[in-house]
Amino acid sequence: MKNSSAVKRFIRENAELFWYIKPEAKKDISNEFLVETILNYGDYKAVKKMFRLLGKSKVERIFYTQISRTRHNYFKLVKYFFNIYFQRNAGKNAF
Repeated sequence: MKNSSAVKRFIRENAELFWYIKPEAKKDISNEFLVETILNYGDYKAVKKMFRLLGKSKVERIFYTQISRTRHNYFKLVKYFFNIYFQRNAGKNAF
């Protein structure tokens, strides 16, 4: 998986969230892993920037695909919040 230079820069800016991944592997993490990590551990600024880089609809699609599985890694409150957020802001540019 090749990430754009902007996504790679975003990953470097938030490197502390990916502390358990080898430095040389961070630049090629998947969008699915990026979305999960930023939604779970990122701050408002990181979420906003991720929406701008990947597109809110893509993030929403990834989020709903992940939570539809029997097992996922989202915290209960994060899942609850973003489920409500995406339902209320479908097709809107809220961030």
